Amino acid sequence: MSVSEVVTRESVYRAIAIHDEMGREAFLARYGYGPATRYLLVEDGKDYDSKAICGVAYTLNHPDGSGPPSFSGGVTTTNTAATVLENLGFRIVDKP
Repeated sequence: MSVSEVVTRESVYRAIAIHDEMGREAFLARYGYGPATRYLLVEDGKDYDSKAICGVAYTLNHPDGSGPPSFSGGVTTTNTAATVLENLGFRIVDKP
């Protein structure tokens, strides 16, 4: 299944909650993501690594708990992290 078919607003909010509970460094390490190189998700005045949040949201919603297929963090196609999150109504910004 594609990332855009699995990720929902609810799973994104769940991933954000996990991130907030664990802290950024532990969250990225636990789920195997690096820091965002370009795009950040902004929610309630906080910045989040968009690809990591999207990937974890996918994992939380996927029936077998597996991670997402290889996907980009950018905005070039419908299955990139930034585009999936924007299409769900989240605010995405370029990293300063």
